Amino acid sequence: MTFISLQYALFLLVLLAAYWSVPLQWWRLFIMLVGSLIFYASLQIWYIPLLLVSIVFNYCLAMAIGEPLDWRIANASWNRRRLWLLWIGIALNVLLLLGFKYVPFVLNSIGTLLNWPVALDSANWVKTHVIAPLGLSFFCFECISYLIDVYRGAPAATSLLHFAAYKLFFAKLISGPITRYHNLIYQLKSQSFPTPDRISEALWTIAFGAVKKGLFADNLGIYVDLSFTNLQRAGSEDLWLAIFAYGLQLYLDFSGYVDMARGTALLLGWYLPPNFDFPYFTTSIGDFWRRWHMTLGDWLRNYLYFPLGGSRVGLWRTCLNLFTVMLIAGVWHGAAWGFIVWGALHGLALALHRLTDVTFKRLRIEFLWENPIGMAIAWLLTQAMVFSSWIFFRLPDLKDSGWAISHLWGHPADVQFANKVYVEALGLDRVQLAWILAAVAAAMLLNYGFNRILKVELNWPIKLVLVPLCFYAVWLLAPEGGLPYIYFDF
Repeated sequence: MTFISLQYALFLLVLLAAYWSVPLQWWRLFIMLVGSLIFYASLQIWYIPLLLVSIVFNYCLAMAIGEPLDWRIANASWNRRRLWLLWIGIALNVLLLLGFKYVPFVLNSIGTLLNWPVALDSANWVKTHVIAPLGLSFFCFECISYLIDVYRGAPAATSLLHFAAYKLFFAKLISGPITRYHNLIYQLKSQSFPTPDRISEALWTIAFGAVKKGLFADNLGIYVDLSFTNLQRAGSEDLWLAIFAYGLQLYLDFSGYVDMARGTALLLGWYLPPNFDFPYFTTSIGDFWRRWHMTLGDWLRNYLYFPLGGSRVGLWRTCLNLFTVMLIAGVWHGAAWGFIVWGALHGLALALHRLTDVTFKRLRIEFLWENPIGMAIAWLLTQAMVFSSWIFFRLPDLKDSGWAISHLWGHPADVQFANKVYVEALGLDRVQLAWILAAVAAAMLLNYGFNRILKVELNWPIKLVLVPLCFYAVWLLAPEGGLPYIYFDF
């Protein structure tokens, strides 16, 4: 069951009817919890016991970490015990993540480095027989942030139902957005049946996300997959087109998922935080990371960057902190050297941006970037860095990504590649495909202009009229069966 499916539509209708038919919040949370378990069971039923055990463990551990009711026992020994419990919780959540996602990578690296066939065979066995639970990275990061928040003084959950409903909320369970327990559960105090304008906003958000995912991302994904699975036959022009197409696909796929998750939450009376804010129209890598995967960026800042000292420890230490955080972000995205290189490149870019920003301010020449020409150059440099680094994201095997980079210039395509990909699969030539990609980028620019520059917003009756048209367009033009969500792998 995925967001773009008839099964999900029926599931959501039944869940909404049951959810809003009961007046008590306790029963609503219970219904949402049962619905979440059904949703996850439709994807990976065998991992539900593991998630439930992890939820109970983190719930009990947070209760032990929380501030004592009697202030007389809040002494140095008690605080040391709380700190030890916090580190145990963090370690076990990290080990859970490492155990499922990174064991093959570690064994492969050791086996290759030491020429140890046993390690390589073990890595292949684990990779073949062990599939990581969907959404495990998001699940573990939320558990870690919850434990740290409780240690810092936020109240621990007093109801296992509240905590389990938060952790398993199906709208965000698989691919986020990453949410904090206290931000979500406090909404219970003011929760009410959504008004007509809020219902229209929710349906419009779901429909808009479905268009992003089904109509644009999945169709772009067909070309991207064909290009990168036939990498050795692609020419330089094909690689550039595929890289640009993948950058658009990744954004539209993930932001489309988040839109549908946020729209679903609105229908249930919940508000999930936004995850994207037009990141491809930023003029610095720092601003890009404030507007790309925003909830992950917020998590990295609050639970890694600030504890490392943030920007309060001197310029060079700040640069090191930025590099370290992005390196960890790369590891979080996947168990492959390509993700590590991707994180390192973004870390270096953030450090370089910080150095140049400080230098320009000291020399009082920051005005060079504040005029239209300077902003255009800054935008071009930022997006060139972002899109070129997507190579390692899409091709995490360094042999493949290295081959792609070495063939970005002056390499002709195989005749069979052009025939199979453009003629037989797409029915287009390179120029026509380039115009389509430009049209998609222009549509994103138009959306950005209406939202951020003109600040024009459709009223709710118009949105209700457009909703069925969007769904019909997706049903008519989306690839049959659809493509998997990219961030399901992370």
